Amino acid sequence: MSSGPARGRFITFEGGEGTGKSTQLRLLADSLREDGLMVVTTREPGGSVGAEAIRALLVSGEVERWDGVTEALLHFAARRDHLVRTIWPALERGHWVISDRFADSTLAYQGFGHGLDPDVIASLYRVAVGHFAPDLTLVLDMPVEKGLERAGIRGGGEDRYERMGLGFHQRLRQGFLGIAASNPMRCAVIDAARTQAEVHKDILATVRARLPTP
Repeated sequence: MSSGPARGRFITFEGGEGTGKSTQLRLLADSLREDGLMVVTTREPGGSVGAEAIRALLVSGEVERWDGVTEALLHFAARRDHLVRTIWPALERGHWVISDRFADSTLAYQGFGHGLDPDVIASLYRVAVGHFAPDLTLVLDMPVEKGLERAGIRGGGEDRYERMGLGFHQRLRQGFLGIAASNPMRCAVIDAARTQAEVHKDILATVRARLPTP
């Protein structure tokens, strides 16, 4: 990876189910494009042909389909392909890349949610990702019950994680807040329980303050 001045920026959205990440990602991308930036939007698991194939294994089917270790391995396999095929090439071209989820989700879901040893996740990160990390991570936060209510209204077949118990989702929320507290230079917590416009305004102000553009 080049660290030269032409390299783009990598922004990730994190948070529990129903926090509005996809909508806020789209709004941010539109605003940055209006600023004249070349923006690539993507998601995890997914974002490349190989990673999308793995996504189907993770987000559908029975809740007990995989244990925490298997899930983490699948996520990092998808993440590696996503990086090699999509994220790193776009950054080298000077584009800004915005992803709906990245590695913090693995630590939150498989670590805090399923109880997988964080050292195992850190080891997988070193193998698949190396020293690379997002320039900015926006953690969208809201009460668990409200987020699950929103996710239920959304519907769709990719609901395996949404069907996990309330305790799982509460651990998930605390996991994301813990990650943000441990990485204050990279992460910003955004109150996602407000109106769509209010959340977008806060996100845009945070991005422009933390990652000023020419």
